[in-house]
Amino acid sequence: MLTAEGRCVILPEQENWILIGMMGTGKSTVAELLAHKTGRKLVDLDAEIVKAAGCPIPEIFERQGEAAFRQLESVVLARILEDKPVILATGGGAVLNPDNCRLMLDKGWVVALKADADTILRRVGEDSNRPLLAGGARERILRLLEERKNAYDFAHCTVDTFALEPEQVAAHILMLQRV
Repeated sequence: MLTAEGRCVILPEQENWILIGMMGTGKSTVAELLAHKTGRKLVDLDAEIVKAAGCPIPEIFERQGEAAFRQLESVVLARILEDKPVILATGGGAVLNPDNCRLMLDKGWVVALKADADTILRRVGEDSNRPLLAGGARERILRLLEERKNAYDFAHCTVDTFALEPEQVAAHILMLQRV
């Protein structure tokens, strides 16, 4: 929700802070900083999916496919958002399911982090733990950015992390919270 001054404010009943955005935008790092600064519990959606599946994400993709991964992602997301208050770093594709987007809006304050393709590539490189980047990271990042260009628009706020250090992004998000 935006104030008349254009600042975001969290609704009192929405205690969860949910960071969304493409891979490499800083969600996990910023979430960790925010959890430390606010005393809220830190939860990383991908880490929780790995726990639930009992195997790494690339293995889920390889053995069961992306559709099975996305289904598990939705189940784990719903479970996490029942535990308040948390700072949640989602995976970049969690927003692909419209039900996930509605759930995030219903259960928390959603902040989208964004960055350009070069920044994302510099941050994630050829990370073997990112199955969607297998076989040409730059081309895949450009394709994913195009495919998901409006996928994060439902967020209450958006922060461009391109020229900011993680501490600056966290400070900006905390500033947005002050009424």
